Amino acid sequence: MKGFFSGTKFKILISIFVLVAGFTTYAAASGNLSVLPQKLLASIMVPFQRVSVFFSNGADEIWSQFDEFTETTQENEALTQELSELRNQLVDYHKIKAENDLYQKTLNIQDEHPEYTQVIATVIARDPLEKFYSFTIDKGTSSGIEVDDVVHCAEGLIGKVLEVGPNYSKVITILDPRLNVGSIISRTRELGTMSGDSLISLDGNIKLSYLPKETMANHNDIVVTTGGSGIFPKDLVLGTIDDILTDPSGKSNYAIVSPAAEIDSVTLVYVITDFTA
Repeated sequence: MKGFFSGTKFKILISIFVLVAGFTTYAAASGNLSVLPQKLLASIMVPFQRVSVFFSNGADEIWSQFDEFTETTQENEALTQELSELRNQLVDYHKIKAENDLYQKTLNIQDEHPEYTQVIATVIARDPLEKFYSFTIDKGTSSGIEVDDVVHCAEGLIGKVLEVGPNYSKVITILDPRLNVGSIISRTRELGTMSGDSLISLDGNIKLSYLPKETMANHNDIVVTTGGSGIFPKDLVLGTIDDILTDPSGKSNYAIVSPAAEIDSVTLVYVITDFTA
């Protein structure tokens, strides 16, 4: 017990007592004794009030940021919707433009060749293993198409019908060695035979055979059909000359011709069901 009165704890207790007694005496002398508990309580509550204000302000800031985030999210959703609508309008525009281009192209072909009776058809299938790019179209006998009818596009000759059904036709192209076309070089009027070649066709080209040994043909000369076979009408464009080479026999020349039509990717074709010579 003696050690307690001389220890640090006792000294702290005495100091607190003296402080409280002095504060009480001052309050009594000034007439504020009755409000002493309130002041003590107020002093004690100050730290807690500060903490409360801090969290209250923090909450207000959080809600403010949440409102801003919600508003931004709504604006983004509105912009996304607007972008989607604009994208759909662009798709419609391209669709309408393609239809208009198709209509204009059809009118141009009909104007240029009033002697043709023809059917417009769409390519619906290709054999990925077919190296000469034969394909199937969506028109057949019900549209007046027959075997050997000529198939072309705005750019030039594509091939002819090999097989026909009620609502489809199979087409072989001018890259196929089975197809031979009487041809003439439009500038020099030199005759030849256009056909596919098992090697030349691998590069997407066709072969114009039996040109004179002293041919006057040049690079970029245009080759067209002669129309003499009764199958192909005359003056259908086949392509342009890329190169002229000597036949292995040495008796004639032949030309490597680049087809005018994009045979490997064409999607719309015209089938000539009848024509006047």
